[in-house]
Amino acid sequence: MLQKLTISNYALIDDLEITFDKGLNILTGETGAGKSIILGALSLILGQRAESRYFFNQQKKCVIEGAFLIKEFHLKSFFEENDLDYETETILRREITADGRSRAFINDTPVNLAELKLLGEKLIDIHSQHATLEINDPEFQLLVVDAVAGHSDLLGDYRTKFKAFKKNSAKLQQLIVDSDKAKADLDYYQFQFDELEKAGLKGDEQEKLEQELYRLNNAEEIKRSLVAASYLMQEGETSAIIQLREATHHLSSLEKFNPEIADLHERLKSTVIELKDIASEIENIEQRTHTDEARGVEINDRLNIIYTLQKKHRMTTISELLKLQDDLSEKIQQAVHGDEAVEKLQKQIATEKKELEQLAAQLSANRVKAIPAIEKQVVDSLSEMGMGNSTLKVELSPIQLLSADGLDHVRFLFSANKGHALAEMSKVASGGELSRLMLSIKSLIASHTALPTIIFDEIDAGVSGEVANKVGIIMERLAQNLQVITITHLPQIASKGSSHYFVYKDDSSATTYTRIKQLNQNERVTEIAKMLSGDKPGESALQNARELLNS
Repeated sequence: MLQKLTISNYALIDDLEITFDKGLNILTGETGAGKSIILGALSLILGQRAESRYFFNQQKKCVIEGAFLIKEFHLKSFFEENDLDYETETILRREITADGRSRAFINDTPVNLAELKLLGEKLIDIHSQHATLEINDPEFQLLVVDAVAGHSDLLGDYRTKFKAFKKNSAKLQQLIVDSDKAKADLDYYQFQFDELEKAGLKGDEQEKLEQELYRLNNAEEIKRSLVAASYLMQEGETSAIIQLREATHHLSSLEKFNPEIADLHERLKSTVIELKDIASEIENIEQRTHTDEARGVEINDRLNIIYTLQKKHRMTTISELLKLQDDLSEKIQQAVHGDEAVEKLQKQIATEKKELEQLAAQLSANRVKAIPAIEKQVVDSLSEMGMGNSTLKVELSPIQLLSADGLDHVRFLFSANKGHALAEMSKVASGGELSRLMLSIKSLIASHTALPTIIFDEIDAGVSGEVANKVGIIMERLAQNLQVITITHLPQIASKGSSHYFVYKDDSSATTYTRIKQLNQNERVTEIAKMLSGDKPGESALQNARELLNS
C-alpha cells in the first residue's frame, strides 16, 4: 500500500506530503485545486515520462517520492530478478531537472524507467473516467477472466514455454535460410577452402620467411662486414685482442705494487676472454652466411602464394586467412549437415508446441469455469448500483495460432436495459454506466488478485443520488481487501471514506500554491455539507452531512 507521498516543485506544488491510510482514502476539492496534479506527480514514480514545463520553479529540480508497504504482496522475486535491495518499506523516487533529464531510484538504487514502471504496475492501479476505454480491450477482458480463474502459476509457466517456443521458431527460420544459402554456395565455399587447405598455411611462417629472404638478399654485405669485424678484433697486427693481451701483460707486472691493479688485471683478462668468444661467434656466423639463389627462389614462391591469398581475400595476416579457413569449413559442414540440424530443431519445436497446446487447453478449461462467476458477480454488483436490468455475457472463442495467452479470444457483451441486444460495452453503455461497470469489474479483479492499491480518479461521473451512495458502498467494500484512494465530487462517496483529504489552492501570498490537509470529523461534516449545498451550507445541509457520515 502507498504509505506516504512527497512532492517537491511540481506544477502548483512547492512542497507537499501526504500520509495515506490502508482503507478508503477520499480526496475532494474544487475543480482546478490540484487533485489531478497530485495524481500526475504520483504517475512519475510509476514510470511515466516527464515534461519540464510542469515544474513549479524552473531553477530547481522536481522530486517525487513514494513510500510503499509491500510485505504482504510477494514481490521478493521481482527485487531478486532485478538485483535490487528488498525492503518491506520500499521507496520509489524520481528526480527531474529543469532541462528534462530524469533519474529514477528504487530503495536508493538507480533504475531505468522500464524497471520503475514494472514495479509500479505491481503496486498501484490508477483508473480514471477516461480509462473506461480499456474495458473494451480484449487483453484487459482476458486479464479479468484469468484473475477470476486463479491460474497465475499455470499461465506463467505457459508464457515462459511460449517465449522459448517463439525463440526456437525464429531460430528455425534463420537456420533454414542459412542452410539454403550454404547449399547454394557450397561449390564456391569448397573451392576457397581447398585452395587455403592446399596452401598449408602456418601461423608464424610469413614473418620468418620474410626475415630469411631479407638475409639472403643482403648476404654479401653481411658477410663483408662480419669479415671486417673479425679481422679488427683478432687477425690484424693491431687487432683489439692482441693489444688487450699486451695491456694485461703490463698490468700483471704491476700487481705486486698495488692491489687495485690486480683487480683491474683480472677484469681485463675477463674482457679478453669475452672478446675472443664474440670474435669466434662472428666467425661462425660469417662462415654460415652465403648466397643461396635456389633458397631465395623457394622463399619467393612461397611468399607469392601467401601474398596472393591475402590480396584475394583482402587480408593482411596468415591468422586472418586461417580464421577464414575455419569459417569456410563451418559453412561447408552446415551445407552438408544443415538438413539434420533443421530436422532436429523441427522435432524439438513440435514437442514444445504439443506441450503448449496441452497447457493452453488447461487454461481454456479454467477460463470456461470462471465465466459464470464473472457474469453473476458483475451483474449483482451493477444491480446494487441501480442497474438491475443489466446483462453481461462473456464469450470465449478459440483461435488458430498459439498466442502469449493461449488459444482463446475473449469478448465481453453487455446490455444495460431489458429487451436490448447484447453488444460491445462502449456501444450500449453511457458514461455513467461504463464507470459503474468498470468499478464492478475492478472490484471483481481486486477480490482475486493481490494488488496493494487502486486509485479511482472521478470515475463516479454521471451518477448521483442513491446510485452514488451505492457506488460508495461498493468502494467501501472494496477497501476491505486493499487500499483505495478515490478522487470524487460526490458527497455520498466522500462520506464513506475512512480518511478524508481536502485539496485546495492557497493564494494568501504573491504565489498560488496547491495544499492538502487531512480533515477531522467536524471538518468533514462541513466539507460534505458544502458538497451538498454550496460554500455556505445551512443547518439542514450540515445535518444531512452528519447523517451521511454516520450511515
